Amino acid sequence: MDRQTRSLLAHADHPVAAPLDDSSVDRLLSRAVVRGDEHVIDLGCGEGAWLLRVLRAYPEVTGEGVDLSAEALQRARRGAEEAGVAGRLALRQEEAAAFSAERPGDVVLSVGAAHAFGGLLPTLEGARRLLAPGGAVLVGDAYWEREPSPRAREILGAYEDLAGTVGKVTAEGWTPVYAHVSTRHELDDYEWNWTGSLARWALDHPGHPDSAEALRAAAEHREEWLRGYRESFGFVCLLLRRTPE
Repeated sequence: MDRQTRSLLAHADHPVAAPLDDSSVDRLLSRAVVRGDEHVIDLGCGEGAWLLRVLRAYPEVTGEGVDLSAEALQRARRGAEEAGVAGRLALRQEEAAAFSAERPGDVVLSVGAAHAFGGLLPTLEGARRLLAPGGAVLVGDAYWEREPSPRAREILGAYEDLAGTVGKVTAEGWTPVYAHVSTRHELDDYEWNWTGSLARWALDHPGHPDSAEALRAAAEHREEWLRGYRESFGFVCLLLRRTPE
């Protein structure tokens, strides 16, 4: 089973694909969309959960999503048609880091997709290239809530604590104008959804050639989370604007 298919199955019950509940997503979008007619670009949009939500809430907003997964984009198109917003949404199948927009974004989103760029700062640089003057970037990434174990670092890689994360962002010329730090409930709910959705699919499709692999992947992820990084992992969404030079 390829990574993209596994991700779609694991996010079936949590399509936002990040540890945030509905009210947190709505609050972040309400802070990012201030006029109500912005053009919103989502880098690593997956099945378009963020874009569909903002397009439904703001009838004059237009959206553009970029992702490598053809299946995820197909789901986004279907969701846009069902919601009646397809005429305001453009979807591109290509690498987010290489994407070049014809129209700059008043809001550029990239939540939980820093791996596509190679880290948080490269994500912000990619977003900056697409950002309209005076626009805002909404980025979400991991940080260490407390000192991680060697095992946690091995599983997840190199991160800063929250102060260090914000510090390196501001040092690159960004000013936070709002943020949301995921709660313990949001973090745990996300992981239970990820592992549970994948496991349920495997149990519901015992004859599928990928069933056993999916069940193993869910169990391995659950073990890494519970015994590896649960006590140290955090997630923050930052709403940023460029700092005047």
